[in-house]
Amino acid sequence: MQMMTGKSIVLFLVEGTAGGLLTAEIRNWTGLVLAAPRSSLPALLQRSEVRRTGVYILVGDDPGSLDGTIAYIGEGDDVGRRLGQHARAEDQDHKDFWSRAVVLTSKDANMTKAHARYLEARLLEVAQKAGRAALVNKKLPPPPSLPEADASDMEYFISQAEIVLSVLGVTILRSVPTSQGSSGRVDERLTGEGAEPSPIFELRVEKEGIHARAQEVEGEFTVFAGSSARRAWKGVDIPYKRLRKKLEDESVLKMRDDGKVRVFTRNVVFTSPSAAAAVVLGRSANGRSEWIIEGTTTSYASWLDSAVKQALGAVAPQECLSGAVEPLW
Repeated sequence: MQMMTGKSIVLFLVEGTAGGLLTAEIRNWTGLVLAAPRSSLPALLQRSEVRRTGVYILVGDDPGSLDGTIAYIGEGDDVGRRLGQHARAEDQDHKDFWSRAVVLTSKDANMTKAHARYLEARLLEVAQKAGRAALVNKKLPPPPSLPEADASDMEYFISQAEIVLSVLGVTILRSVPTSQGSSGRVDERLTGEGAEPSPIFELRVEKEGIHARAQEVEGEFTVFAGSSARRAWKGVDIPYKRLRKKLEDESVLKMRDDGKVRVFTRNVVFTSPSAAAAVVLGRSANGRSEWIIEGTTTSYASWLDSAVKQALGAVAPQECLSGAVEPLW
């Protein structure tokens, strides 16, 4: 197995609170990320870093999207000025949906206008492909031409920014696995360096022809393309009903020709097994018990409990040798 490569991310809580203005960076990366709730926008605008060239993401809540997020991505020579325009009600660029602003710029102040325009275009492209958030942007500009070395640097910038943003809970750039390997599992190149993929899980309702297959990838539950789901929602009105309708409207859950079930036209990432089970079954569901390891009777909950026991069993003997604790079993 390939050894996992860790990363060190430095977070600084500028206001000393978890929900306030913060800065984030990866060691040996020239990028810098600043994030703040809308209520802390004045404090963000006072930072010298936001007066530089860079890109920004405005984030708000959208229950109908996969990650419950609506977003706008922009760029500017003076990012702070652009943020101010989006915040002022009298400005023509005012945007009311957002509750959080994230700024991506360079610590060495070497980011140019061309770099920022390239990043804006590519971030929009990545976000649209990921399909996790509803994008407010009306236009998706093509990336401007950059020297080969500069384009390579910007692609690396994007890969590191995606990691930092995910740590901050902004997952709009996080890619959705798009293929399955010969073993039936999601391509391991998509599960991170050295990450151990979960077993394949399935959910069946034989009498209705429902058969869905899924796998947990990097803490998210991915339902495979080709999986089938109940033809119509039958449960009470819950947020997952709106998510399912959105998938239907976007032809991600498309009615099969015989009209008996709906079929996933692409892999779809869910925040939990229960969210996935609810969309598949068309009702509220406990995904921890509904999803079963393919070809067995072992539920997701039992699989996870077993993994926890194995991990504790591997640690306990070493602790016992030092006299720290008694054996757990």
